[in-house]
Amino acid sequence: MKKSKFNEEQIVRILKEVEAGAKVAETCRKHGISEPTYYVWKSKYANMEVSQLRHLKEVEAELARLKRMYADLALEHHALKDVLSRKL
Repeated sequence: MKKSKFNEEQIVRILKEVEAGAKVAETCRKHGISEPTYYVWKSKYANMEVSQLRHLKEVEAELARLKRMYADLALEHHALKDVLSRKL
């Protein structure tokens, strides 16, 4: 997937600009995005503040770390069960 040239904070600011009363077409033209892109962003980041977005990213990073940890432990567990079953 292609990486956006806008980070999440910039996206939220663009959405807030339209919420403040600017027209969607003008805002899209100003920032160099298409209207469908704006509406995709709106569905994804609607009603979010920058601080909430930062917290969401932190939680997602923590979840990814915990998933990797669980996968490692599950792999070790299965390996140990395999070794024990061969010895008995």
